[in-house]
Amino acid sequence: MRLHLTQLELYVMNRTLMSVLGAVAILGSVVLLIDFVEISRDVGSNADVGAGQIFGLTLLKSPSVLLVLLPFVFLFGTLAAFVSLNRRSELIAMRAAGVSAWRFILPAAGAAFVIGVVTVTALNPGAALLNNRFEQAKAALTDEVVAAQPKEVWLRQGGRGRTQIVIHARSRGDREGLTLKGVSLFIYEVGPDGVLHFSRRIDAAQAQLISGEWRLTGVREAGAGETAQVSESMSIPSTITDAAVLNGNASPQTIPFWALPSVIKRTEQAGLGATAYRLRLQQLLAMPLLFCGMSVLAAAFCLRLVRLGGLAALVGAGVAVGFAFFFFNELCGALGRAGIVPAFAAAWAPPLLVLLSGLTLLCYTEDG
Repeated sequence: MRLHLTQLELYVMNRTLMSVLGAVAILGSVVLLIDFVEISRDVGSNADVGAGQIFGLTLLKSPSVLLVLLPFVFLFGTLAAFVSLNRRSELIAMRAAGVSAWRFILPAAGAAFVIGVVTVTALNPGAALLNNRFEQAKAALTDEVVAAQPKEVWLRQGGRGRTQIVIHARSRGDREGLTLKGVSLFIYEVGPDGVLHFSRRIDAAQAQLISGEWRLTGVREAGAGETAQVSESMSIPSTITDAAVLNGNASPQTIPFWALPSVIKRTEQAGLGATAYRLRLQQLLAMPLLFCGMSVLAAAFCLRLVRLGGLAALVGAGVAVGFAFFFFNELCGALGRAGIVPAFAAAWAPPLLVLLSGLTLLCYTEDG
């Protein structure tokens, strides 16, 4: 098995990567401009900030937006590279020399796969960190405390054994820890048939999450058909941690790749649904395959020789198919978040379909 690349394969791969970098620069500039205008309208109307501060916020937000658009970067970059090779008659020379299209397309697709791995493991955590800093900076400038601390809080946790607890609080206290004010805990027991049966209700003036348990003060407890009992304090075991609660309402796109498995585990331990986080994890794992598929698909649409005509129509068709696959990916994501389609299928079906479509077109074009 040949492990090294020939000079021809390296040349085509380098040309493709340079076109991809150009597409990143162009698309990144567009994203920066749009984000700058949006943040100026959003933040500038609510706070006295200068252009420098707005540009700083733009730099924090734009990387996460650009990562979403990276499939288009590989689509447009590969299209531009192979159209250029075709118009300069370099593809004609390669084909006349008996070089198969597989030899100069697959190395470029492999480079796209490697870049996808780097994107998931390194760029995604960095973009998520910058996006979190953007949210904090934006809240500090516009005093959006309400967005971080809702007036009412609803939580649900799985208790020990067959117990489920629904927690309602009128407000939340300090921002660092987890302190709830005006708390009501509705405790249910899970019957043998899986049906929840109300057991008791506990009202407290304050509840604080410390070391895996709720510390309640000013407690009033009453079971079904029983007389209420009042006590100064009470402790109830909890499967919720600060991180699980804070991430429970966070967008999956703001959580780094390496933190997703632990977030999923803590969210499920807290009795909350983790479907969105599971879908996001699978989508990130499938991202290298999506980049590879976009590269193969784009290259396959550019193999028709210029002298035969119809290249512009094929390139336009490639762009249209790429957009169609992107929206199909978004549709599958929506179905996966709604629980209609399993997270694994919703995340992996679009990249596999893109790759198989590109390989099919390549086989038809190259091998007839």
